[in-house]
This record gives sequence, C-alpha cells and structure tokens, in this order.
Amino acid sequence: MATVKLLSDEEAAAIPAVQSVFDDIRATRKTDFINNFWRALANDPANLTRVWETLKSVMTVEGAIDPLTREMIYIAVSTANACQYCIQSHTAAARARGMTDAQHGELLTIIGLAAQTNHLALAMQVPSDPEFEVR
Repeated sequence: MATVKLLSDEEAAAIPAVQSVFDDIRATRKTDFINNFWRALANDPANLTRVWETLKSVMTVEGAIDPLTREMIYIAVSTANACQYCIQSHTAAARARGMTDAQHGELLTIIGLAAQTNHLALAMQVPSDPEFEVR
C-alpha cells in the first residue's frame, strides 16, 4: 500500500505543474499511461518536476550506452537496492526495448554472481589490487 496518495488524472489536471509533467511523460514515452511512481511524486510538484527532468536527461538522451543497456543497468541497480517497483517497471521497459528472455536470464545470472562475489570480497575485506587503480 502506498504511503502517499496516488493522484488521478483529474487531480493532476487541477495542478498545472503536475499536468505539465504528466503531459511531457506521455509525449516522451508516446503513451497515455502514467505509472504509479509519477502519480505518487505528484504530491510534491517541484520534486516531480525535478525527478522527471533528471530521469529524462539520463534515460532518454542519445549517448554511448544504448537504451536497452540503460534499462538493464537500472534493473541491476534496482535489484541491489531491493526496489521491487523499479525492478518491475524497468524490466517492462527493457522488454519493450527488445530484451529477450535469454538476455533477462543472463542479466539475472550476472546480478546474482555480482551480489555473491561482492559479499564475499566485503566479508573478507580483500584489498584492491594496485593494477586496478585509475591512473
């Protein structure tokens, strides 16, 4: 259960700043769907605007990392942070960008392996190798 109200389209329409962001989300994503994350953030229009603009500037721009890889990175970080909502929403976004079942399976294997080896290295307090240092 959400700890904040999820604003409906009617409620969003009554707040110009929220309506503006919702319109931009729809235009940017080419969909009428506004997911619950944005509806929850809409309780604070300034924060909604800030987070949307930041997300847009990272996830929707041309860059050296392709859109599918960005979504897969988001899934991995969301898994590390135990954010069920973000895992689900970015898995859906990755699938919409063409992630196959085989790619998803490999991603989960990598995430699981990284979690295991990270915990082992942390528990053993293994010092970093000098060869790995950025020079």
